[in-house]
Amino acid sequence: MISAGNDKALAGAPAPARIAQRALWRCPLAPEPSTIMQRFFNNAGPIKPQLHYHLPRLQRLDWEEVQQLIREQRYFVLHAPRQTGKTSTLLAMMQALNGCGDYACAYANIEGAQAARGDATQGIPAACSAIARSIEDYTQNPALNQWWMQGGRQHQAQDQLTQLLRHWSRITTQPTVLLLDEVDALVGDTLISLLRQIRAGYAQRPESFPQSIVLCGVRDVRDYRLEQEGAQVITGGSTFNIKAESLRMGNFTEAETRALWLQHTEATGQMFDEAIFPELWEDSRGQPWLVNALGYEVTWKNRAARDRSQPIGLIDYQAARERLIQSRATHLDQLSDKLKEPRVNRVLQGLLTGEEDSLDNLRMDDQQYVEDLGLIVTRPGVRISNRIYQEIIPRELSWIAQTRIPNQEPAWYIDPDHSLNMPKLLAAFQQFFREHSDSWSEGFDYKEAAPQLLMQAFLQRIINGGGRLTREYGLGRKRTDLLIEWPLDPEQGMYGPLQRVVIELKLLRGKLDAVIQTGLAQTQDYCRRVGADEAHLVIFNRNPKVSWNKKIWHKPASLEGFSIGVWGA
Repeated sequence: MISAGNDKALAGAPAPARIAQRALWRCPLAPEPSTIMQRFFNNAGPIKPQLHYHLPRLQRLDWEEVQQLIREQRYFVLHAPRQTGKTSTLLAMMQALNGCGDYACAYANIEGAQAARGDATQGIPAACSAIARSIEDYTQNPALNQWWMQGGRQHQAQDQLTQLLRHWSRITTQPTVLLLDEVDALVGDTLISLLRQIRAGYAQRPESFPQSIVLCGVRDVRDYRLEQEGAQVITGGSTFNIKAESLRMGNFTEAETRALWLQHTEATGQMFDEAIFPELWEDSRGQPWLVNALGYEVTWKNRAARDRSQPIGLIDYQAARERLIQSRATHLDQLSDKLKEPRVNRVLQGLLTGEEDSLDNLRMDDQQYVEDLGLIVTRPGVRISNRIYQEIIPRELSWIAQTRIPNQEPAWYIDPDHSLNMPKLLAAFQQFFREHSDSWSEGFDYKEAAPQLLMQAFLQRIINGGGRLTREYGLGRKRTDLLIEWPLDPEQGMYGPLQRVVIELKLLRGKLDAVIQTGLAQTQDYCRRVGADEAHLVIFNRNPKVSWNKKIWHKPASLEGFSIGVWGA
């Protein structure tokens, strides 16, 4: 209970201080005030500098270019994949523009209008309400929102936004700048109307319309697909042809990724093993949510690491990585949902199989769309964006299969020395594949990659929870590389000695002998790179005219004295 004396003592304090102190009085288990503001890795929502480790937010884009576009009264697009830091950057832009005193700038998130779908009579008023409230909140001027509530809403939906922005600009002494977030969440007539109303007021800027408007979302405006009932699909580029530039926010660099994590060491004294940083870079490639989520997982979700005197080692990091993958966190769940889209399917098929010919008829727009989603990068070559996405994508595509594979238990394949009996495991897979591949492959949306996905589902079922399965693949490789790491000492687990096994997956294209020879060289090369001491090459024959008796076989092989088991399926 808070006493009257305490209330009086706080009477002159700022509201945040009163709220924070009352929270402490109410909670007898609350930490000491000195620890309340200890910063942490942010894995949800915009950056709050006083709470979160962060990089300078305006460092994420060319701030000088943005300022010049605004001075030139340009309307432009800022886009980036989800949870990349767009909102944090927009808020920092707004603070900087308002701080210089030359503009009245407001940020508004209009995602709530998405609920109206294509009904512009509902969607546009919802967007206008969000914009009016935001302008009041961020400019400390209630006049516009009062105008909107008292009469502005009486305008027709197809003119409401134009009138709202016109009124804002006319009652404000400085030129106005509007930062609109989640624009591409809108669909159909709602999105068409919003873009066209902005375009309608463009010629009246800056006296009677915003000097500059920034549209922000996952996709560039050129990739908006605007479907009207009874009409063909039109693109955002044709509806919003006043766009001057399209700026894309990138990921952190390797140096920035390291610098962000070292803020934790500077704040707490807790050290990271240097071996973590190359792994962190390959796992995330600087994707901001992944960098922060991995940091939060390894420094807080791992309870032992809460003792800041304990250094964090590579095994701790690898365990945190696996927990994050298995958690199916919101970011990863959203990524998985995109895999169902036909446009994404068409692009990823070739990456999962390594076969270039599956992309022969691919449209440039589809590849650009998947890159805008953050799933792939196109330079220097097309590949899945980072190593964690490489893990997530096949796991998600084969998850149902993995959970429904019958009569398979890890204990069946563990020898007395606690090692995995790989010949026994692969022979079991051959029989499983023979019995189920035709029916189960039909259940995969990614049918071209079905053999590789089914193999990975089978291995994940056996290895999950005991060891680790790592995947490597890319366009033009014509193979999928799998690395199994299995603990040989149950007491030490992944912290002790490990059995490392490489499995190379290839589709039979051309003559078998030639495929085997190429596959042996590729398998040996991968073994050398990852330090594996056991290797197997699995070749899938997808010719329906070949009998299973001829598809299923096994023989030993070697290359330069290195033994490799070769399996047909």
